[in-house]
Amino acid sequence: MEWLTNPETCISLITLTVLEIVLGIDNIVFISILTGKLPVEKQEKARKTGLALAMITRILLLLSISWVMRLTGALFNPGEWLGVHSPVLLEKMSISGRDLILIIGGLFLIYKSTSEIHEKLEGDEHTGKEVKAQTFASVIFQILLLDIVFSLDSVITAVGMASQVGVMIAAVVIAVGIMFFASGSVSDFVNKHPTVKMLALSFLLLIGVSLLAEGFESGIPKGYIYFAMAFSVLVEMLNLRAKKKAKG
Repeated sequence: MEWLTNPETCISLITLTVLEIVLGIDNIVFISILTGKLPVEKQEKARKTGLALAMITRILLLLSISWVMRLTGALFNPGEWLGVHSPVLLEKMSISGRDLILIIGGLFLIYKSTSEIHEKLEGDEHTGKEVKAQTFASVIFQILLLDIVFSLDSVITAVGMASQVGVMIAAVVIAVGIMFFASGSVSDFVNKHPTVKMLALSFLLLIGVSLLAEGFESGIPKGYIYFAMAFSVLVEMLNLRAKKKAKG
């Protein structure tokens, strides 16, 4: 445990913790929207279960770090099937295990956020069929599926910033602990304000597109995405404050 007294290691721990919290914001939003479909008495349990699964998934991936890093190796190359001969194009078209997971996760997130936006805009009366109620098990399964995608991205980022698995695990545990306390407030706020919920769904759609692009090696810089999200949140907060002032 000598790394606890090492200043460089402490800085890495703080940096990674902040990074895990930032990367976990979209996870909290996704969990909040999904658990909002459950009965009120089950929502808190589902949120905590989802965050616990996120922590367990990330720790397991960190403990299997050698396997995770092998996922960055080429799995197959569609360019070879299409008869592409350019080495540069072949390299860009190669698909790794990580790419495949990001593509599947991105497609799922795009589908889920788009269907949720459609439901909010059109309502059940325009769908032509009754919407099935979400069960606790189905919500947890969807959370687990996205936890794997978000955790993989988070772990690969963490590996590039710290060399000790203990530091990375500590950062994950601290970050998830903070999110445990914040998730209830975030969920209540999102579900209480319809416009905020629509904005959150739009964020998830944007993140889905980002994951898809990253899976095809054309990733959008995360700084641009988080700046756009932060600016949108600022504008929405001003709108909410203006509405509150107008009512008062």
